[in-house]
Amino acid sequence: MLFKGKKAKSQEGSTFSVRPQEGNIEFPPIKEKKTIDVRYPLIEPYAYAHIYWDAPNNELVYSVEEPILNPDEKKMLEMIEKGIEELINISFISVNDEKTVIEYLEKNLQVLISELKLKVHDDSVDKFMYYIYRDFVGLNEIEPLLKDFYIEDVECNGFNTPIYLVHRKYRNLRTNISYDNLEKLTNFVEKLAQKSGKYISYATPLLDGRLPDGTRVNATYTQDISSRGPTFTLRKFTKEPWSPVRLIQFRTVSPEILAYLWLLIENGSNIMIIGGTGEGKTSLLNSLAFFIPPQARIVSIEDTRELNLVHENWLPSVVREGIGIKGEEGEVDMFTLLKESFRQRPDYVIVGEIRGKEAYVLFQGAASGHSTMSTMHAEDVATMIRRLETKPIELSPSLVNTIDAVCVIGSIKSGDKHERRVKEIVEIVEVGERLGQVKLNYPFTWDPKTDSFFFKTESRILDRIEKKAGISRDVLNKEFNTRARLLMKLYQNSIFDFKKVQDVINAYYKDKEGVLRKYNLLDTR
Repeated sequence: MLFKGKKAKSQEGSTFSVRPQEGNIEFPPIKEKKTIDVRYPLIEPYAYAHIYWDAPNNELVYSVEEPILNPDEKKMLEMIEKGIEELINISFISVNDEKTVIEYLEKNLQVLISELKLKVHDDSVDKFMYYIYRDFVGLNEIEPLLKDFYIEDVECNGFNTPIYLVHRKYRNLRTNISYDNLEKLTNFVEKLAQKSGKYISYATPLLDGRLPDGTRVNATYTQDISSRGPTFTLRKFTKEPWSPVRLIQFRTVSPEILAYLWLLIENGSNIMIIGGTGEGKTSLLNSLAFFIPPQARIVSIEDTRELNLVHENWLPSVVREGIGIKGEEGEVDMFTLLKESFRQRPDYVIVGEIRGKEAYVLFQGAASGHSTMSTMHAEDVATMIRRLETKPIELSPSLVNTIDAVCVIGSIKSGDKHERRVKEIVEIVEVGERLGQVKLNYPFTWDPKTDSFFFKTESRILDRIEKKAGISRDVLNKEFNTRARLLMKLYQNSIFDFKKVQDVINAYYKDKEGVLRKYNLLDTR
């Protein structure tokens, strides 16, 4: 199918323009797989996604549809792209103003068409501009995939094999994109490294980085690492963090769970979020950070930047890989960053993910009075404690005991959708000296039969807050109910935007009565 680029003249005189996808597509239910045939724009009016039932292969597939070039147009485009490589300073392409980049590319395209004396129709010029934009500014064949709001992961398992993706609605789908040339795939992985500000080669064949738009990149470079040649996996993140109210909308949590965690965070508790890969640990961590008091100082430490906090007094830190033969020169690891962070007088320390020796520093900080939040790969609390107490972490029971509450998050299948739920909140009451000896309390649990959350009023952590802060339990309970009602009111009023939600929470800290009055929640009795 041929998609002609429509001319859309701007006030500056550019004839080429692209309109990004807005993320408001209505998808047919997955239970009717064989009747699914949905098409939506990715880079309008040039690239479109087409999801349909592939009867011969008996599966749902994802096809990227782009402008079709005839043989003459292909030859001309090859000539033009070679000319652009010679004419253009590629570093200019990193300019953040997309309009400036497009105008610059279009100007050079016209110069090349003139110098090469090519006879090109207007429709062809539009198509050439799309491919030049895609290949020089974007990420070549997969650029349309990165523009799809509904894609979570893009996975390439090597050359001569199709790229797969994880779709928010239809999950794992095979695409019509593949690399049939080993050199081309190798060059693309090098481009991923360059865009991430990293280096990949035969000597250092592993890449773990982040693209300018926040997409996480993991790649391998040689057939020594993967028999199919270079590979890459891209994990996309939403440009805007999910607010706590958005999590209520997704039924990931209940207002009561959030109100409880809000009280814990405000009162300096230490919280751990655990779950499997891709089950929403970081998204939940980011949402809980909304409840940190606005004046508090936050220091975050991550392997690759994923957190996006709406907080002015926030110092984000990211580890840096070393250089040299051993890769140690200039290296700044998480352990080092964490040690330094406690000299920066943080009120809250957030660690993206606990894996090794940095855990000791984090828990020492927690033991000395710093509030901490982190995530960890573990399916349940028993597994988490076992990992913390054994090699390579080997924490003492007294340090493990500094954890106040654990949020266990997991994925479920709800009808034709895969969703995430906070399956339980677990309070660490006491960790014994014997391995695995632990006393727990479960203030919140999720019932899979009814897909609902249950709360029991007994909470050991609220008991600790009562003693530590000198607040009566009646006052704490009333505050818990008030905050749960406020969060529910925001949900009912469809206030999901992360900035608006953060403004309400910050205002609550500064003028609680004013916020409650605004939302008709003020108790006048």
